[in-house]
Amino acid sequence: MRRTARLAMVVGWCGLTATGLPAQPQEPAENASVAEIFSGIAKPDEPGLAVLVKKDGRVVFERGYGVKELRTGSKIDTKTNFRLASATKQFTAMAIMLLVHDGKLRYETTVGEIFAAFPEYGNEITVRQLLNHTGGLPDYEDLMAAAKKAKGTAWSPEKQIQDAEVMTLLESATKGKFAPGTKWEYSNSGYVLLGVIVAKVSGKPFGDFLRERIFVPLKMADTVVYQKGKNSVPNRAYGHTKDANSFKETDQSSTSATLGDGGVYSNIDDLSKWDDALRNHMLLSAEEMKPALDPAKFGGVKNAVLPDDAPTALHGVPVEYGFGWFLDPYKGHERMWHYGDTMGFKTAIQRFTKDGLTVIVLCNRTDLDPGALAMRAADLLLK
Repeated sequence: MRRTARLAMVVGWCGLTATGLPAQPQEPAENASVAEIFSGIAKPDEPGLAVLVKKDGRVVFERGYGVKELRTGSKIDTKTNFRLASATKQFTAMAIMLLVHDGKLRYETTVGEIFAAFPEYGNEITVRQLLNHTGGLPDYEDLMAAAKKAKGTAWSPEKQIQDAEVMTLLESATKGKFAPGTKWEYSNSGYVLLGVIVAKVSGKPFGDFLRERIFVPLKMADTVVYQKGKNSVPNRAYGHTKDANSFKETDQSSTSATLGDGGVYSNIDDLSKWDDALRNHMLLSAEEMKPALDPAKFGGVKNAVLPDDAPTALHGVPVEYGFGWFLDPYKGHERMWHYGDTMGFKTAIQRFTKDGLTVIVLCNRTDLDPGALAMRAADLLLK
């Protein structure tokens, strides 16, 4: 263990490098230990990551490592925007909850009530079940594969599937995967559909609704629902995949244009504001947040189907999922958390609600495990 004076000097240097401001004076030993976890993971000229650790609403540690993209070598900092991938779902869920708050929607409203043209199987699927992954919608990627086989319809990184096309595929199906409420199966289809519901019920494009009702009120100035050709991502990080001993840019796939399941870009500065809003109930009251923190009811552990990209931490753990958040505890500590995994990006947001601890790790490379890194940092600060 290093001496306290040396630890304080290391922490002060890390804080100055990351933000241009003096580091927080509290808990220097823990801060230096957090720095050690992430030190050396990404070389200065490689794609990397951004890290935020907060305790009781105060920033304990924040820093960027590596580069946004290889072409210019511009450095990752606390305002670098990463594609959140499935961590987007917490914002989609909040948008739905705000519409419930407005009296424009109910959790028990069915898909069939919202979309008259939707097939009969939608008459049994509720908004609540879409939110907690128990609705049983077909997987739109399976439907894409079937369309390609039957009609030669093909999507690519250059010709990406859009939300409206996902809707067409879902409306072409004659049945769901299972009876609603009987199983838990992670569903990107459900969250694409929720994004479409936000647009239909609010009368505004999904991205506009999130900007007006979430991002602007919380001063998340750089956070955006990205739509190619319609807007841009400030301070954008591009995704990368490691190939042998080098990296190649792999930023987009055929499914990168869908919105409600993974279309938000954000940075650790803005996500710190999001964390504050959740802690202080700035968008919804504590009572209104309760449904989001009530795990889905379904047929038990054997009736849970994890996604292919599920992190190791989910295997062998009973699934507890609310609205846009996994809710299973960690070593007896209550938490709400999510991961993101998509072409070129991996993300993790871990919130230990009763401990006042939040750890966020955003990566623009896929050879890292941000969830495992976040939990190493959390272990230092959980009592």
